[in-house]
Amino acid sequence: MNELSLTSAFLIGLAGGVHCLGMCGGIVGAFRMLSPSNENIGWYSLSYNVGRISSYTIAGIIAGTMSSLSVAVMPGSKLILFILSAFMLIAMACYLGQWWNGLVAIEKVGSRIWTIVQPWSKRFLPFKTPLHALPYGFIWGWLPCGLVYSTLTWALASGSAVSGGLIMLFFGLGTLPTMFAAAIGIEWLMKGLRHPILKQVIAISLACFGLFQLYFATQHF
Repeated sequence: MNELSLTSAFLIGLAGGVHCLGMCGGIVGAFRMLSPSNENIGWYSLSYNVGRISSYTIAGIIAGTMSSLSVAVMPGSKLILFILSAFMLIAMACYLGQWWNGLVAIEKVGSRIWTIVQPWSKRFLPFKTPLHALPYGFIWGWLPCGLVYSTLTWALASGSAVSGGLIMLFFGLGTLPTMFAAAIGIEWLMKGLRHPILKQVIAISLACFGLFQLYFATQHF
């Protein structure tokens, strides 16, 4: 893994922030109702997002561990995982650029698990302190999302627990600006992140990186 991979993971999260807002928009919009009216909403939003990004990171560590075990048992699987991650990166680029929405079908995979996990989040409502928003965000980080699952596939091909965790961490950090801005009402930032040109530039950049990965695989494996 290199810095370009982490940058790409961040860009996926940045461009997909609007999608994340759609998936988690209910909780983001209700933050002011769930939090004490006399306190700074920013701390509650930050705590929620730390919990959410932590769940992404843990999922990435698990995926990376599975990757390392797979390579240890079957060395030839490294090439397969590398090529799979390249194709998933291209698929994510198509999804973010709204050229193809096939990744939406992946969200159905985790829907059954979510119906079991989601009720646990209600135990932390309403938020009494910012710390109550932390486990709530951690649970909501497991919400079925094609973008998250696709990035996890990339983490699965990373080859190590550390690399997998870092990929998902940077993906989560990429989603942070939009989610945080929505919670505290920074309209100008949300408008800028939603700009279609920005999303297209990021999508094209990711597609190019995915194609580069495929080329790299043909030359070095």
